[in-house]
Amino acid sequence: MAAYTTIDDPSAYFQTALYTGNGSTVVTVTNDGNSDLQPDLLWFKRRDGSVSHVIIDTNGGANVTSGFGPTGYNIVLNTNSTATAVADSSGVMTITSNGFTSKELTSAAGNVSTGSMVCWQWHCDAGDRITFSESGNNPGGVRQTNATAGLSIIRYTGTGANASCALAHGLGKAPEMVIFKRGNATNWWATYHQGIGVDYKLALQSTNAKDADGAFMNGTIPDATNIYVGGTSVHTNADGGDYLAYAWTSIKGYSKFGKYVGNGNADGTLIYTGFRPAFILIKGIDEPRNWFIYDNTRPNSNVTNLYLLADLPQTEQTGSASGIDFVSNGFKMRNTFLSLNKASINYIYMAFAENPFVTSTGVPVTAR
Repeated sequence: MAAYTTIDDPSAYFQTALYTGNGSTVVTVTNDGNSDLQPDLLWFKRRDGSVSHVIIDTNGGANVTSGFGPTGYNIVLNTNSTATAVADSSGVMTITSNGFTSKELTSAAGNVSTGSMVCWQWHCDAGDRITFSESGNNPGGVRQTNATAGLSIIRYTGTGANASCALAHGLGKAPEMVIFKRGNATNWWATYHQGIGVDYKLALQSTNAKDADGAFMNGTIPDATNIYVGGTSVHTNADGGDYLAYAWTSIKGYSKFGKYVGNGNADGTLIYTGFRPAFILIKGIDEPRNWFIYDNTRPNSNVTNLYLLADLPQTEQTGSASGIDFVSNGFKMRNTFLSLNKASINYIYMAFAENPFVTSTGVPVTAR
């Protein structure tokens, strides 16, 4: 499938849901964007409790009885931890055509059914899984891809080959951000971003600055066909390792994976994305900094200063010093916060759209 040049309705591929669970009865969450969204990648965080982030996807977790890591239940990972994948048998997770239902997923692996919750959801294409076999150095596994939305979810088994190993991603253009996690060992959430290149990695579960590592992607930039994993790197290709890879590429009017330089001024630089954001993840890469998550659903006004940290289990935070302005064509720092806007420091981001700045018909979208 060829990727579209512009997405007119981002809510068909990304939505944020807020809900309150009581930990005992089934909670039904219905997405309410312009389009229905059947989620394939779900990222949960309890806002009012210091509990772990939870990630589940339909390529080896929710609605799936075989695949990555332990099988038969909800296969849970935590972005703020290097912990192995957990089969959470205490809960029930069902994906629906426009949301999900959840009950009692409250084990040590995380919490998705008690308290004030947020769930960020991406649609991929659970009905279009492609199984691929190990071939030479190249791993085997299963993949679901939506080239229109620029997302590929890949589960694979490492080969441990001391050579370049290729993973076909199906996106039709080079991925600009890839997050790897090994499910059967306590390794990093090893993260590639085009803003730092393939000779460095970031750790989603850590404040670490960019870490020199030419091995985890074999020093090879992803191309329009393949992601390359490196030799015997424990983060991406240990022999017999169960891995996931979430691979994204920018889609006009819907997503952007870029870099900006802080200016240390409350009248910060405008970061142009080509759309009004619905979700932003930001990380300072030159020195230890947290991973900041902002969205357009939790706050009740703009400028927003509500954030969560992907690398920590703490509750939702707020503060006038951390404000970000969501504008019609991007976002603008309204702070001098060192973690977001320190002068001369580089920051990478991933952003998904609420509205495109210009539709595929060339018609500008009016900002809210």
